[in-house]
This record gives sequence, structure tokens and C-alpha cells, in this order.
Amino acid sequence: MRGFLASSIGVTCAAALALPLTPPALAATAGPVSTTEAVATARPAPHAGTPATTLTNRRAAEPLASGSTQSLPLEPLTPDRGTPSTPSGEQILPRRAVRHFSLVGVVWDDPGAELHGRVQVRTRAVGTGTWSGWQNVETHNADHAADPDTPERTSSRVRGATAPLWVGNSDGVELRIRSGPAAGPAAGAANSSQRPTGARKLPAAPPLPSGLRLELVDPEDDAPPRGASADGSRTGGLNAGASAVTDAFAANAALAPLGATEIAAQSRAETEQAFLTLGGGELTEQQRAKPHIGPRPRIVTRRGWGASEGLRERGFRYTKKVKAAFVHHTASGNKYRCSQSPSLIRSIYRYHVKSMGWRDIGYNFVIDKCGKIYEGRAGGVAKPVLGAHTLGFNSSSMGIAVLGSYGTKKPSKAAVKAIARLAAWKLGLYGMNPRGKTYLRSAGSNLHRKGKKVRLNVISGHRDGFNTACPGRKLYGKLGSARSKAARYQGR
Repeated sequence: MRGFLASSIGVTCAAALALPLTPPALAATAGPVSTTEAVATARPAPHAGTPATTLTNRRAAEPLASGSTQSLPLEPLTPDRGTPSTPSGEQILPRRAVRHFSLVGVVWDDPGAELHGRVQVRTRAVGTGTWSGWQNVETHNADHAADPDTPERTSSRVRGATAPLWVGNSDGVELRIRSGPAAGPAAGAANSSQRPTGARKLPAAPPLPSGLRLELVDPEDDAPPRGASADGSRTGGLNAGASAVTDAFAANAALAPLGATEIAAQSRAETEQAFLTLGGGELTEQQRAKPHIGPRPRIVTRRGWGASEGLRERGFRYTKKVKAAFVHHTASGNKYRCSQSPSLIRSIYRYHVKSMGWRDIGYNFVIDKCGKIYEGRAGGVAKPVLGAHTLGFNSSSMGIAVLGSYGTKKPSKAAVKAIARLAAWKLGLYGMNPRGKTYLRSAGSNLHRKGKKVRLNVISGHRDGFNTACPGRKLYGKLGSARSKAARYQGR
């Protein structure tokens, strides 16, 4: 496998030399462009009784062409405007008009703190002016993160956060958070304060984390035409940092032309031939005689879904190999069209980096409900890129996230098939049997102590490494089918 990676890197370096020279204006700043503080004025919501408010994003914002994030502080609920409630018990953002956004999430200062309670939001649709009903935001999200003690996890920029929720193109918002027993997305929209008459009094609710803020993410949907060149557009242009764009393209140069929006599918015979050619002297006789690798599926590149490369941290981080695949759901809801998948992925990317403080999107791959596969964290789809998807088990693994929430909703057949096709190919590059077992060493999780060698399925659900509901009961129940399909794709 080392031969395969070495060959890929060799092609990558050669291809990088073929890139056009950076314009003089950008040559002096080979890294990401400098950023400015984003300031916007919100319009008062009709009949909301809320005065116009100046919204200031406390994080550096990208140029507007790359989307934007509005970061709004919450305030304690006041039962009557003269007597404040306990600040830690319930916080709100009163109904108001804001700049356009499509995804919401809540962040707080301490990444180690948990939000015990219910987070609910409702939004106003652009165009119709219709307000949605109350929607629950999944609060259990700390299980998706870089491993403990790594620079990415211990960075001062990292914050605690809920899962993101996709709400569609909106220009108004209202939020409420109440401390208490946690409730997942499927718990319904009933107010948690309501309980049957005569019910036993519940214990005191834990305090809410400090520094709560609502994040409103705009993925900037009016993208240039798909065929637009990388000349400063949101689809991977030079204004995102010429060197960062070059690196992202070059990481996949052995698999697709520089600047490609997708990596083409290959037949099994073509995939095996490429594997044998790039594997060089590192392959065993058994691998040469019978390479168990599935046909390479079509993969939309980061440029294909419009990643702004200047947003992430520079450089790539790798683990030694890929011995397992952890399957996730994004818990962002199922109210998206497949044509909106690139916008949703851009939103999650921005939320992970700008709001949560990660170095890049956490997942190595993303799959939508139509079965389309997308490149996630930058560094090369065939390489062992270190992700931030399964706290405690990011080393020697990859994370595959299906867009949506699958606690009560069944995943599509297309999505399950895509998991199998992707796993058969990527795990096959590293000689792993999708129906087999493997050992991973825990970096520390709420299920497995640090340093423990844990026996896991080669295709595991997130909950196998961390005590979490992810990837949702319905998706978790389909993993057996994904393992069988992936093994058949490998010819096992």
C-alpha cells in the first residue's frame, strides 16, 4: 500500500508542476486571503416587536462570494420584563429578520461541555414569508470530533456545538433553548415543560453551557455555471488562496485531471489494473493473483461541490492506513433535495470550520440520499486522510456520512449501495475485507479507554466506537447489508 501512495504522490508532484503560474497579485500571499470582520444590519421582522439589530460576526468571514456566517448571542428568558430568570436555565433569540441563510446550529465556548436540554428553532422561508413550526436541533454532537490531545482538538478555536440543521433558504429566525433531559430530533415539537398533572417533580436541570450563540450559515447558492474556470469564483477559485486550491487539486492528480469536478467511475478490471500498476513492489503474491478491490465509484470532488479552499487550514494530515470505515449520519434533517446536496455540504463545511473551529470538514466522504458520493476532507480520496468524525477512533479509519437524519427515517437503497461501493473500493486499496473484523487502538472515548485495542467490524457504525445515537437506528440496521454488498463488489 505504501507503494500505491508513493506512486500517487509522485504523480501529484509532477502534476502540480504543470499548473499555471500564480498571478503576480497572488504570488505574494501564497496562503489563504486575508479576512475582514463581517458586519450586517438585520431588518426588523414584521409584527415581531423586535427593533433592528446590528449583527456582528465575531469570527473572520470569507469574501461574500464564498458564503457567510451570522453569529448571534442568545439572551436569558425573562418571564416578565422586570424579573430575569436564571440565566443558565433557558435562553432565547427573539423572532427577527436576518440576512439569508440555509443552515442553523448552536455553539458554545467549552468544547468539553455538553448541552443537556432541548434546542428548538423556527425559520421564515424566503419568498413566501411563511414561518415553519418548531424544529428540534440534535444536541449530541461532541462524538464527532478530532481525537483527544491532537492539535485540531486542543486548538483554542474549537467550540462545543449542536449538530447542524438544514432549513432551506430563510431570512427570519427564532430560537429557544431549555435546560433539562436531552431530546433528539425525533422527540417532536412539544414544549419540554409540559408534563401530566400529578407527575413526580423532575430533578433540577443542569446549567446550560456558557457563551451560547446561534450560527446562521449561508452557502451562497447563486454559484457560477458548473463549467466556470477557477478564476476567483466560489467553485475553487484563486481568491480562496491559490496555493490551497493547487494543493487540493494535486492531491487527486493521480485519479483525475487538475481542476476536475468529479473522479470518473472505473470498471472492476480497470480498477484492478490501476491497483496493480500503482501498487508496485509493495503488493503480496496473493494480492497480485487476486486483488480484492471493488470498482472505483464516481466521486464528486471538492471543486465539484464548491469547496472554498481558503476556508480550511493549510496542509493535510494523514494516518498510516485505512483499516475501518465508520458510517455516520449528519443529523441535519431530511428536508433537502438532491440538487441541494452541494449547498448542504458547503454549509456543513463552513459550520465545521468557522463555527466549530475544526481544520476542515470532519468527514472523509459524504453521500446524499440519491446515492451520489462526495469527497470530504481534503488530502486525496485514495489516501489515508486523518478525519475528525469518530472521537477516539480517527486514526487508521475513514468516516462516511450520509446526509440526513436516520433515527426513524429509513435510508434510501441508493445511499446504502453507495456506502457499499465506496467501502469496497477504498478498503480494498488497503487490503481490508468489508465483512471482516479488525482492531483499532482507542485514543479515548466514552466507550473505550485510551490505549485499549478494540475489536470492531471493518464497516462499523459510529455508535460502535462511541456511545451515541449516530448513525441513527434505521441506518445502523442497514450496515449488515452494506458489508455483504461491499464484499461482493470485491469479489469475495
